[in-house]
Amino acid sequence: MKETDPDLLSEELTDRLTEVFDLVGPLYRRTHRKVEQDMSAEGLSAGVRAVLSLLREHGPLTVPQMGRAQALSRQFLQRMVNDAAARGLVQSVPNPAHKRSSLIRLTEQGQAAITAVIDRERAVLRQAGGDLTETEIDACLRVLSRLLEVMGDVDVE
Repeated sequence: MKETDPDLLSEELTDRLTEVFDLVGPLYRRTHRKVEQDMSAEGLSAGVRAVLSLLREHGPLTVPQMGRAQALSRQFLQRMVNDAAARGLVQSVPNPAHKRSSLIRLTEQGQAAITAVIDRERAVLRQAGGDLTETEIDACLRVLSRLLEVMGDVDVE
């Protein structure tokens, strides 16, 4: 391949991006199963973990805001919030911006649960990242962020 031929370069890059997609699916599914296995003793699902993580990162959110952030249906997120609330991990608080859409926030128990989960996950990730450089991780984040951007918003309802 000549470096000056943009069509060949484009096709080659498209093929490489396809390789990325081919890895992301199995990575997501394996990670999902691993999270479920690791949290089963605590009775947490990957969906509840996602809710707790979002609230840890962003503070109180409405269910629709969480759905948009995760490209998940409001109904699914509501079930996860209900499950987390039944376990005392989150609570509804009044939303000054919208009377009919409560804010969901972490309880102290929820904060402790997600911190413990993330600490365990970080221990696993430390093992995986041993020979990776910051530049490689930055490049990976850039590529995945760009792909997510290209996929745009999806209707999840």
